Amino acid sequence: MNEAELNFEVARLGACRIPSPMGSIQFVEDDEHVLYHTSLKEIKACECAGREPPGFEIAGPRREIFFDPSKLKCGIVTCGGLCPGLNDVIRSIVLSLHHHYGVQTVFGFPYGFEGLTYRYGHRPLELSPETVRDIHMKGGTILGSSRGPQDVLEMVDTLDRMNIGILFTIGGDGTLKGALAISEEIAKRNLKIAVVGIPKTIDNDISYMDRSFGFTTAVSEARTSIYAASTEALGARNGIGLVKLMGRESGFIAAYATLATSEVNFCLVPEVHFTLEGFMETLRERILKRRHAVIVVAEGAGQELMAETSGTDASGNVRFGDIGTFLRDRIKEYFGKAGMELNLKYIDPSYTIRSKSATTQDSVFCLLLGHNAVHAAMSGRTGMVVGFWNEEFTHVPIRLAVSKRKRIDPNGKLWDYVLAATGQPRNMA
Repeated sequence: MNEAELNFEVARLGACRIPSPMGSIQFVEDDEHVLYHTSLKEIKACECAGREPPGFEIAGPRREIFFDPSKLKCGIVTCGGLCPGLNDVIRSIVLSLHHHYGVQTVFGFPYGFEGLTYRYGHRPLELSPETVRDIHMKGGTILGSSRGPQDVLEMVDTLDRMNIGILFTIGGDGTLKGALAISEEIAKRNLKIAVVGIPKTIDNDISYMDRSFGFTTAVSEARTSIYAASTEALGARNGIGLVKLMGRESGFIAAYATLATSEVNFCLVPEVHFTLEGFMETLRERILKRRHAVIVVAEGAGQELMAETSGTDASGNVRFGDIGTFLRDRIKEYFGKAGMELNLKYIDPSYTIRSKSATTQDSVFCLLLGHNAVHAAMSGRTGMVVGFWNEEFTHVPIRLAVSKRKRIDPNGKLWDYVLAATGQPRNMA
């Protein structure tokens, strides 16, 4: 999709005619936007091509809303893998609906999209300020989660039958694609139901937004494992600390954790190709010179080095080989054949990190994501996800958000920063 084809317009259910019950607050006007481009050069290029520079709607409360809060029922689902901040977002949505708009009925559908179908027998949970009072102190999600697609027709039947006016979907790429399918079926039936997403991906790989919740917590928690690996490596002759972090297709956690510690000597990510021979020779040179090394590898890195995997998980994701144990075994084998002493410690903190409660910074981010999701939904916006761009919360059409995966640019500034921090060569092919 080239720039001229980008569509930043967010769908709406209809005109807003009900005065907002929110008082003493600064409202956002519908014509307020934040530019997609951040450099003057890019903006001028659009103008020279005779195009308006593209931009996102700025999120926030509107003066007039679409839904009548006294008659409104809302639903919430959490889908996909666990991620720090899930409970924070649930709590934020419930509190905003109740205190900002006076909505009295909010249902939590158990186990993601499963909760919207009849075949599993899950009973919706009624959510109130009392039931969500302290859930932000805990990891995971009080609603439970699941992977895999469900029947869209059944899900919309449930929403229609229960007279749900707004569905909030908290999840990543697969969840957003499911939310898009639901909103499209709703439109076919000409129902007045809004579908609004909140971006949950610990890998930070959703396009057209700077950050998704859980990512900051993951980077912070990853530092503990990297420091442990560094201590182990320094404490032994020819010591190597190997840490595997999350990141199936995008290596942002590995890259930012590397920058956050300044202890890492090799950062391996899915976006940057390396060969086993090239990496091993570079690692050997490092050990001969410095007698220790710390390696961080994202779970999706180096998949082409292993035997092909088969099958997919319930969400349709390809089942990856375990690059962490693969590298651990290959490193030991390589140094053993070279007759070199080696002391290697392998750490995989993935599930420990996923189950953590959110850090303070992530909790604030989750609160504001939830608030802005409610503001958007109450104004009748649908088929959209709340984004964050250039320090502003935004409205992003789901179709745009799922059009491509956000990945590290091997020729971009972030990867240059990683190379400068680690000292590893740009090419290990």
